[in-house]
Amino acid sequence: MIELRTLRQFVAVAEELHFGRAAERLHMTQPPLSVAIQGLERDLGAALLLRTQRSVALSPAGVALLPRARRLLADAEALPRTAQAAAAGLAGQLRLAFVSSIAYGPLPAWLSSFRHAHVDVALQLREATLDVQLAAFEADEIDAGFVLHAPGAAPPGFAAWPVLLEPLVLALPQEHAAAGPRKLAFERIAAEPLLIFPRAIAPSLYDAVLGFYRHMGATPRIAQEAIQMQTLVNLVSSGMGLAWVPASVMQLQRPGVVYRPLSGATLQCETSLIWREPAQPVVQRFVGHVRSQTRAPGQRRQSPASKRAGAR
Repeated sequence: MIELRTLRQFVAVAEELHFGRAAERLHMTQPPLSVAIQGLERDLGAALLLRTQRSVALSPAGVALLPRARRLLADAEALPRTAQAAAAGLAGQLRLAFVSSIAYGPLPAWLSSFRHAHVDVALQLREATLDVQLAAFEADEIDAGFVLHAPGAAPPGFAAWPVLLEPLVLALPQEHAAAGPRKLAFERIAAEPLLIFPRAIAPSLYDAVLGFYRHMGATPRIAQEAIQMQTLVNLVSSGMGLAWVPASVMQLQRPGVVYRPLSGATLQCETSLIWREPAQPVVQRFVGHVRSQTRAPGQRRQSPASKRAGAR
């Protein structure tokens, strides 16, 4: 093993091309410096310096070694700063999962501001539904995730911070008879074919939708299930049925599809940031950043699309 001290001595001699000046620079005497360089050459199996009585020059091996030695020394000097930054959550990697709906809302701005404030944190992003995220947590593949659920029903066993509370709105074909009014009466769409996400990807929200139908004295006619909100909207455009989607998805302007809030009683959904405790420093940094961008639980943020939906 080559010691950093020996590499530092070689760099001093290679830059000064004079043993006496290099020894002064290193605050040592010349004889032990000469012995150290000879030992390094012996360990490497190559002459690093071409010596005469009047001059010292780098050999081809010395020329090749010098830039690498400099890089190794620079990296070694940076190790304390790197370790301290990682311990403080200012460097490292954050593996973050998210449901598609929040990507239409505030998530891009949060990621941009976090990256700007934490330039040494590498973000690894993964779009995933709740069921996929839970499996990824168990496999230690993600550090935190934004999940969609019914209000107050964040998955148990995690630390959670609610970030977005918004109404569900109906996506329906533009030519549908119920698409005219700015707000829909439930009775007009109660018997319409329903396009919905599978229960496995958001159990509490799925149950809330079906429970709402039962509360209103109706039985949903489920025509098709699809995992992604974008897919549901695309199926709506083909006339296969209607779909409940978070208001933030209204940012997805699919030709032939309109979005309408429900008049009277409404359905709501919630997005939360979840993570495991104890959290790594970089996760703590991200959670703190998101908290600074949102209000406390009970005063959850509404997306611009949610506000527009509620005003209609």
